Formats: sequence, structure tokens, C-alpha cells
Amino acid sequence: MDLVIRGAAVIDGTGTPAHRADVALADGRIAEVRREGEGRRPTAHRVLDAAGLALSPGFIDMHAHSDLALLRDPAHEAKVAQGVTLEVLGQDGLSYAPADARTLAEVNTAIGGWNGDAGDVGVDWRTVGGYLDRLDRQGIAVNAAYLVPQGTVRALVVGWERRPATAEELARMKRLVAEGLEQGAVGMSSGLTYAPGMYADDAELTELCRVVAAYGGYYCPHHRSYGAGALAAYAEMVAVAREAGCALHLAHAVLNFRGNEGRAPELLALLDSALAAGADITLDSYPYTPGCTTLAAMLPGWASEGGPVAVLARLRDDATAERVRHAMEEEGADGCHGVPIDWEAIEVSGVGEPSLASHVGRTVAATARERGERPWATARRLLLDDRLGTTILQHVGHKENVVAIMRHAVHTGGSDGILHGAKPHPRAYGTFPHYLGRYARELGVLPLEECVAHLTSRPARRLGLSDRGLVRPGHVADLVLFDPDSIAAGSTFEAPRALPTGIPYVLIAGRFAMEDGRRTDVLAGRTIRRAGSA
Repeated sequence: MDLVIRGAAVIDGTGTPAHRADVALADGRIAEVRREGEGRRPTAHRVLDAAGLALSPGFIDMHAHSDLALLRDPAHEAKVAQGVTLEVLGQDGLSYAPADARTLAEVNTAIGGWNGDAGDVGVDWRTVGGYLDRLDRQGIAVNAAYLVPQGTVRALVVGWERRPATAEELARMKRLVAEGLEQGAVGMSSGLTYAPGMYADDAELTELCRVVAAYGGYYCPHHRSYGAGALAAYAEMVAVAREAGCALHLAHAVLNFRGNEGRAPELLALLDSALAAGADITLDSYPYTPGCTTLAAMLPGWASEGGPVAVLARLRDDATAERVRHAMEEEGADGCHGVPIDWEAIEVSGVGEPSLASHVGRTVAATARERGERPWATARRLLLDDRLGTTILQHVGHKENVVAIMRHAVHTGGSDGILHGAKPHPRAYGTFPHYLGRYARELGVLPLEECVAHLTSRPARRLGLSDRGLVRPGHVADLVLFDPDSIAAGSTFEAPRALPTGIPYVLIAGRFAMEDGRRTDVLAGRTIRRAGSA
């Protein structure tokens, strides 16, 4: 054997009680799990004494925004230090493949607040397969799977127009989705409060989902509302997936904004009814109440038509900007989930333009008061001066909803971690230890073993991975050793990039990515491609 992890409390990912065992690794896989007192203990070239530590499968981040970070930052300590060994990229319908030069430029501007400017990574791909090949060729810190982004596909074929696709355009979009799945994508994502994906109607989404279903993938929508129309939006996605015969994974499943306090049981009843009728549904969430996105995402859908250049032109025009303000502040724009925007709840977390750094860490309302102007004037200036690159925290969540959803049987963990910006949401650096330390150990929301299952075997099943997500002989040795008594997120809203505590060892394919609490130089990750893809 290459390594024996001796005497750990094995939390194997099934949800069953921990048991003491020696775990032997060879050639990047688990070779043996020998329970304490059951015969001769395995030996190896190296023995790691894990007394006092728990050993679990590596954590799977079902909703990551590391599409460029994996290329830009080889250490990727934000995720490795949490015990994350696999991330799912291409989220919320907007990413960098498939695309042509025009679409790449537009998407780069539209989601610069999520990922920064792609110019520094040297984009040398145009297809899903090309992007995945680049990750493998460069070497990555953790494993990565990819979802075909429906919004990017629509931008490539239809553009940023607010209209139904023609029959020819729909056929081309279906071909692009199929090609992405053939090249290794595990499913398709949508961002239905983001342009241009939001311009697709249910018939269009259903046709694309039929393609996903044919390849055994899953549909992962950020649906049309988490606010005023949240329950109807969830029901819409269930209906689309069932009509298409497609597996459904609900992205960052939350019920936010005013009027949704305590309504999680209604959402869970909707899901339970669909599950009982045979639907294949899972979901992910992060263990925090505030959300995070771009300031431009708050704009009404009509204002985003035509792409980023058209958005900036509308914002420069006083009359049109006043229409935008009215939609956001008085009507409740679709970009803000049908709820009139509360500028006191909108905190700037990052800017692309360094001269705007004084806005970071302050709400739009606070800056407006200091300047003696209306909040919309502050927000409009930010959008223009930062060329739509401003990232925000939205303080609109309800803890009782977060807790109820994380207890559900089909729940998995997803950070929705935006790593870009001066003051990112702490979920990017803390989601997984926060689940285990705060919600399992301190609050007892979930038993520790059950919480581990939510973060390991359940997402592995959704991804169709038969050799990951469990501590079991033959499985890939993606493993985490943590101290159940001290594991905790170090990141806070005041210090969002602080690393976790209580996670001394992380192994990817049997190699130490974290050793004695320090990041090694190992880049053992690889792309995880849909079974049967080219």
C-alpha cells in the first residue's frame, strides 16, 4: 500500500454511524477499509496516525463559480482548505463555453463581477471540450465537472434579444447542448433572472431539457424568482423537467425576500409531491442567509436586452434610467425577483474599477446618504463607472427557511461561491466547514454523519459517479480528515477570506492537497466528464 490512515473515525458517506478503521490507499484509490478489531491491520510505505480525526469522502461543491479561478489561481486554497475535492462549474446559465469571440466578450462583461476579467487567463477554447481540455492540460487543484450554460448558448445563437427563438435557432441550440454533453458536460444550467437566458420560454427550455435527458444529464436552473413568485417559479421548473423527462437539480434552493418568511414547508411539500409521483429531483443550498450576485442582475429584464453595451447606453440616458429606477424601486423588477429593491440590503462586495474601492463593504443606501443623493443615483453611477462589474451581497434571507431546506432528504451542499471582489461572501471560503461545525455540531440541525452524506454521496449520485462519494474499497481516494470537535469556517462577513480550522488533511486521488493544515503544491484534480462522452 502507498498509505494507511490509521485509526480514524470513518464517516463513510452513507449516513450510518462512524466506525473506527484503518483505510489503506494504493494507486490513487481506496484499497482496503479494515474495521478496528477485524483481523490484521494493513501496512504501507507511509502510515498516518489519525487518532482523534474523522475521515470522510471529499466534499462536492454542487454550485461553484470557479470557472476562471481554477485557471487563474492554481493553489485554489479557498476550496481545497474546506475539503472540497470536486466542483460543478458552468452555473446559472452563464459561462465561457461554447462561445465565439463576440459571445465571449459579451459574457465576459456580463459576469465580470462573478469571475473577473477573462483576459488574464488566455482564453484559447471555443467549445465545452476545449475548455475541459484546457483545465486538464494546465492542471487543476480539485476535480471539476461542467454544465452547458443555456444563457451562453442563447447568446451565441439568438443574441441578447428579448424574443422567442425561431425553429432554426432552437434546432441550433439543441445541437450545441448535445455537443456539450457529448464533449463531457454533465447537464445544463439556466439563469432565469439573468439575460439572455431569462428570455427563453418554457417550451424552449423543455426542448433543450429533452436533449439533456437523452444523454442522461440533469437540468440545473436558477429559476425565475426567489422572491414574490418563488413557489410558482419552483413549480414551473418541476413541470418543465417532468414534461421533458429530465432529472432536475434546483440551484441554491432558497426562499428569500419579504413575504417568504417561514414558507419553506410549502416548497418542500411541492417537492415531496413531485418525488412521490416519480420525479427525479435534488437541490443544493449554502448555510447562510445573505445572497450574492452582481448589481447589474437587479435590473429589469427589458433593460438588459441587447447585451452589456446596450445596458450601459440605457443607463446613460436619463429618461430610460428613470424607467429603470421606477421598475426597480416601485414595481419590483424581475431581476430583483419581483420585489421592490431595498437599498439598505444591498452591500457592495467588489468592484472592477480600483477607483471605486471606497464603496466596498457599504450599502448603496449608506453611500447615498453620505453623498446627499438618492440611492438610485449612487447605484446608477456605480453601474456605469464599473461597467456592470460591481458585485453585491443581498441581505434578504430567512434562517428558518435555510434550516428547513438543508434537512430535506434530497439536499446537497453548494457554496455558490463567488471568489472575485475585495469583500466576497464568506460562503466562498466557509460553506462546508460551516455546515459541519455550526449546523451539525453546534446547532444539531443534522447529525454529523447525515450532514457528511449531504456533502458527499448524495451529490456523487446526482453526478452519476459510481466510484466517488463513499469511503469504500475501489473508490477514488478523494478524502478529508477533520476534527469533529473543532472544524469551523474561519471566514466571516468582516474577514471573508479567512481559512477554516480543523481540516488538517485533504487528499485528491490519494495525494495530499492539504497536509498538516498547509496547502501543498499538488495539482491532482482533473475534469470529471459525463460517462460515455468523447
